[in-house]
Amino acid sequence: MWAHFEPVHAVTYLHPRARAAYEAVGLRGYWRGYFAGRAAPLGATEAAPVVAAFFNFAPPMVARALPAVWRLATPPEALRARLTGAVQALAELTYELPESHLAEAADLLERAASAVQTAGRVLGAVNAALPVGEYPLARLWQAATTLREHRGDGHVAALVAAGLDPVETLTWRVAADDLQPQYLLGRGWSEEQWQAARERLTQRGWLAADGAATEDARAEFQAVEDATDRAAAHPWQTLTPDDRDRLRELLEPIARSCHALVPADSPLGLPALPG
Repeated sequence: MWAHFEPVHAVTYLHPRARAAYEAVGLRGYWRGYFAGRAAPLGATEAAPVVAAFFNFAPPMVARALPAVWRLATPPEALRARLTGAVQALAELTYELPESHLAEAADLLERAASAVQTAGRVLGAVNAALPVGEYPLARLWQAATTLREHRGDGHVAALVAAGLDPVETLTWRVAADDLQPQYLLGRGWSEEQWQAARERLTQRGWLAADGAATEDARAEFQAVEDATDRAAAHPWQTLTPDDRDRLRELLEPIARSCHALVPADSPLGLPALPG
């Protein structure tokens, strides 16, 4: 299910219409829109809660954006821009689908999103508390976003439990997934911090001397992924097997259209949809 709803959420980062919506309220530059839009459900927050909740950004990078972005756009303005851009992006990507298809997908995805367990999940909780959208695409995107942030909160908890800090996690992704480092270097960590993380992972036995990921480490990190999946499972248990199959069927063409925006080596880590 993650591979089917994550691309729906991801249009807010990847589609030109999403970027234009942020710019229209004064949030020029990718990172201003990113931090304001994603943090807006928290209110006019300072940097510290966002450093904690977003997990993988260096504190100085977050501090450059927050709370300064709230002088450009208030949290309600950022939320409206976020939803407007996402809906416009989805409208462009799903124009061939009938509204009945989109409405049914939104209904089922909302049912799952309404069942998220929010205790200990800050971003999932604040997104779940937002008003329900009026139109199918708004409802669909907000439900996907609530489920995405709920899952992300559980993933962060699994990383912390595994003893991985943010820059170690990013360093591991570069080695294990063969990502180009430039996709993750933008998180604000210094070269000295990257090097120190590589050394810590090497001492831990996660990286070989040449920087390659070790097989033992892959097995250990799979436990993190398994814990993430278990923590994200509850909302889907509220749907019947037939409902889950139907939702997957409905999301398939939507997810494929959205997935086309995702670069092959994107740090989102999305698997290709089957078929």
